[in-house]
Amino acid sequence: MFAILRNRTYRHLFAAQVIALVGTGLATVALGLLAYDIAGGAAGSVLGTALAIKMVAYVGIAPLVGAFADRLPRRALMVTADLVRGGVALFLPFVDQVWQVYVLVFLLQSASAVFTPTFQGVIPEVLPEERDYTKALSLSRLAYDLETLFSPVLAAALLSVITYNWLFSGTVVGFVASAFLVLSVTLPRTATASAPRGSGAVARATAGIRLFFTVPRLRALLALNVTVAAASAMVVVNSVVYVAEFLALSTSSLPLALGAYGAGSMVVALVLPRVLDRTSDRTVMLSGAVLLAVVFVGLGTVTAAPSGDWRWPALLAVWGAFGAAGSMVLTPMGRLIRRSAPADQRTAAFAAQFSLSHLGWLLTYPLAGWLGAEAGLQSAVITLGAIALGTALLAVRLWREPAPTAPPTPSPVVIRHLPATHRSGQPAHRS
Repeated sequence: MFAILRNRTYRHLFAAQVIALVGTGLATVALGLLAYDIAGGAAGSVLGTALAIKMVAYVGIAPLVGAFADRLPRRALMVTADLVRGGVALFLPFVDQVWQVYVLVFLLQSASAVFTPTFQGVIPEVLPEERDYTKALSLSRLAYDLETLFSPVLAAALLSVITYNWLFSGTVVGFVASAFLVLSVTLPRTATASAPRGSGAVARATAGIRLFFTVPRLRALLALNVTVAAASAMVVVNSVVYVAEFLALSTSSLPLALGAYGAGSMVVALVLPRVLDRTSDRTVMLSGAVLLAVVFVGLGTVTAAPSGDWRWPALLAVWGAFGAAGSMVLTPMGRLIRRSAPADQRTAAFAAQFSLSHLGWLLTYPLAGWLGAEAGLQSAVITLGAIALGTALLAVRLWREPAPTAPPTPSPVVIRHLPATHRSGQPAHRS
């Protein structure tokens, strides 16, 4: 898998992605502490609103990237996005009002909504061979999972010697380093984007979304996005509730729960390149979606148990299974988009996926939190499990394998009379 890092362009871009992810992870920890400093006991409300703003930025800004990214120098676009993110992080330690946090979070996440789809659209051109591209998708999945595990640990280590404001400085350094790495490579020339129906910015901005509703397997991907979002919402939103209230454990156990989710995802990401050499994307992704729905049954069993020491390891196993099944769906996603979108619409398609997938999270995250708080964890499990099952079955129905074509009927042998030839084999001259 790591042989693709011999490609200098990809190696620098991957390093830029990893460094930027670590910087984002540090900013996430620091932002929580900043919110507590400003809002005190209302910090949870501030962070919840900031998360909603993040999702709104992703959903609203990414389609605009699809409209204009192929008409602008992509390297300059990614570098600008990195510098904007670094500039926002530089200002965050100096805010003292909640509204300022919201404005800066919107700017920060808007820049991320520019960088990520552009980055995703570039990689298939840097690594045109499908096997190499599959390995790159697995590495990207690993990078996201490692960031989830590594950034909080790094932040905790740094906070033992510095104040949280300095974490924002680490974020700035990360984004600036990412910008320099992108500047250090020459990107392939992109195909000239074809004008979508109905000229104008709106038509260009919705070109990728229209593609998703036109291609059957991309319609299935829309449903798969919601399946994954339903499972990840339970993990991200309710892990702390399961650990601190349901199991009455110390909050220091929370990283173990989140780590189990990330570990399950990483294991699958490591083995998938070999699996995809022998198995179709459809089989892997739909199997992962159905498995997510099945794992909800296990979570319901754990949640229904009133007591028992077995519940903690069982929860870790469920979280690990969620991570593994989610990785089965998410890791091959880039291959699916690459095959389904013309080269001149690839960035628009990745931007549409970025936007539409986060729309699913924008819906399921608040639902998981509200149901868990108001109706109880079991109600959240049943509702989100039903959503996962329904969307998984919908994806199976939408993503049909093409019907096998009948072998061509052999043409009858036609014997033509050839001109007479001399013994030498040359055609005889006609008189």
